[in-house]
Amino acid sequence: MRRVVIFIGILFSLSSCSRNSQEDLTVYVNPLIGTDFVGNTYPGAQVPFGMVQLSPDNGLPGWDRIAGYFYPDSTIAGFSHTHLQGTGAGDLYDISFLPVTLPYREAEAPLGIHSKFLHSNETAQAGYYQVFLTDYDINVELTSTERVGIQRYTFPESNSAVLLNLSRAMNWDFTKDSEIKVIDSVTVCGYRFSEGWAKDQRLYFVTKFSRPFDQFEIDTMSIFQGEEHKYIGKGSDAIFYFSTQKDEQIVLKTSLSCVSVDGAKLNLEVEAPHWDFDEYRNLSKEKWNAELSKIKIKGKNVNDKVNFYTALYRSFSAPTLYCDVDGQYLGVDKRIHQSVDWQNYSTFSLWDTYRAAHPLYALIQTERTNDMIKSFLAHYEEFGRLPVWNFQGNETDMMIGYHSVPVIADAVLKGIGDFDRDFALKACVETANKDDYRGIGLYKKYGYIPYDKEGESLSKTLEYAFDDWCIAQMAKYLNRDSLFEVFSARADNYKNLYNSKNGFFQPRHSDGSFIPHFEAKEYTSHITESNAWHYLWSVQHDVDGLKTLMGKELFALKMDSMFSLNVAESDELPIFSTGMIGQYAHGNEPSHHVIYLFNAANKPYKTQYYVAKVMNELYRNAPDGLCGNEDCGQMSAWYVWSALGFYPVNPASGMYEIGTPLFDEVEICYENGKTLKLKAKNLSKKNIYIKEVRVDGKVHDNTYFTHQQLLNSSLIEFEMSDCF
Repeated sequence: MRRVVIFIGILFSLSSCSRNSQEDLTVYVNPLIGTDFVGNTYPGAQVPFGMVQLSPDNGLPGWDRIAGYFYPDSTIAGFSHTHLQGTGAGDLYDISFLPVTLPYREAEAPLGIHSKFLHSNETAQAGYYQVFLTDYDINVELTSTERVGIQRYTFPESNSAVLLNLSRAMNWDFTKDSEIKVIDSVTVCGYRFSEGWAKDQRLYFVTKFSRPFDQFEIDTMSIFQGEEHKYIGKGSDAIFYFSTQKDEQIVLKTSLSCVSVDGAKLNLEVEAPHWDFDEYRNLSKEKWNAELSKIKIKGKNVNDKVNFYTALYRSFSAPTLYCDVDGQYLGVDKRIHQSVDWQNYSTFSLWDTYRAAHPLYALIQTERTNDMIKSFLAHYEEFGRLPVWNFQGNETDMMIGYHSVPVIADAVLKGIGDFDRDFALKACVETANKDDYRGIGLYKKYGYIPYDKEGESLSKTLEYAFDDWCIAQMAKYLNRDSLFEVFSARADNYKNLYNSKNGFFQPRHSDGSFIPHFEAKEYTSHITESNAWHYLWSVQHDVDGLKTLMGKELFALKMDSMFSLNVAESDELPIFSTGMIGQYAHGNEPSHHVIYLFNAANKPYKTQYYVAKVMNELYRNAPDGLCGNEDCGQMSAWYVWSALGFYPVNPASGMYEIGTPLFDEVEICYENGKTLKLKAKNLSKKNIYIKEVRVDGKVHDNTYFTHQQLLNSSLIEFEMSDCF
């Protein structure tokens, strides 16, 4: 018997802080930010951390359109229910609908059936998207619940139709099998199985129309794969015909499930029982206001407020729910599992998000953090190791490290959640000891990963060392002395790649020699999406140790050089090196903490200068307003932290390095009902330097705050100046 444990309370609960909020903070959210240039964001409708991301697709492949939508384009080929938020990975675009009038407009593949549109007839808001399809005189509106996408089409007087496309695939995505079944004149169900970034994606759906369609057609095509041209399944498309009157509205409700059609049916019944589109839209707005109001800001600059709340909005777009309302979900082992009293999450871009997004959740999303870690541990039970990049019931192994570990360690050390600590430590240790996985055995044998035996050797060594430090701290906290000693020693492995002759970490051969012909600014296969300048600072767990290794003077000199050594015209930068200030690349994650290391160089004024520079120049209220991939909220989480005035350089340390605040006043509302106020006196675009900090009226002399200070204090005051 299927156990039904429906999370009604979670779906509709509002925090005590947000109940008292009267201001509509969604007016400061601009989902179009990042849809141009390299942001790779989508503008469509989603509730916080929702399974559904209902958004338009331009219909063309390519890097610029990897989230389905690219602002400079002028076509829409469908509205699909799943998207990735700025990951640089072209996957999903599941369950795509398009309303048309007949005859429809069709181009050659890959665009196919489509419509033109104008940005002047387009609206994007938190939880709502609207566009007018110029070729058909049809207005489209989108909103959603957690697991249901709701569409409202306003038709002209015409012979009209709604297209359902399960065979369309873009970028990395590939349809393996699909099915469409018409249950009655208003109900359709089916599934789409696909592969791409995640190799085995299974998605079921149920769609209900608000009025009966007059007739329908279902078209299927055989799908063959490989050199052997082996039949693997079918691609399914359908067209539903309507005779529509002027301004007639038809509403579609489409629920998703990774488990079954029955699961999708239950999700639909629970989350979307009625046909009032505007009520769903308003409920979505309420949910967003509940989350956005966890941080309330006061400031005179409207664009700063838009940038901030859009960043907070994007920080809450992923990870995404990956279970039905009864708690069932498809595990990585391809079995159906049951979560009880917690919700399963997926879409963990951990190489990115462990740095700032997850520490943000640990501050103001503690209940979800608990569920996310339980999702990690379920993944471990199903797969034998913790997730690296979990996605749609798959482990993609995208990027490097085992960065579930710092998220778990951070929660353990901060006392977050009710997950089993000993079991979590066991999962971390076993993951860190998978000798056959990505050079871990070599790392343990040599104390580093030799470049002649494993790719990305330098980056893996440094990132494993950080993760090992996190395990050591967990072991110490749980009184596991022997484990503490082992992993503390492993955490020092970063030192084994340091070349004192040039002051850089350098790839090293298995014979102990450093790689010849080394150039720090070059991008090579030994360093992940970065160069040696970026990874010189990837020792977040032991900044003091790095200073000792380099020497204080060289540490400070290299910090200055990092931001002053400009890229030459002859230098070829990879696509991910954007937002450049000297060798600092804000558009990619390995650089994100580096600005704050000026504090360790006894030059906090430089941290303040560069933090202000990045916030004011590299984040803008415009479609091209992001200087790098959003990466599931990490790019935005950096901005949220920095705008508050501090940042988690070591995201598992419980310490936050002070930068410079962006707003006159901030109120942080915690889930336990406590609040923290931040005030910046004499703040302006020129007054970016901190003259004095007070915590509850007492002068604060450190360049950092502790987590306990943030939780237990009521007021932090910054006195600002135009000079340092």
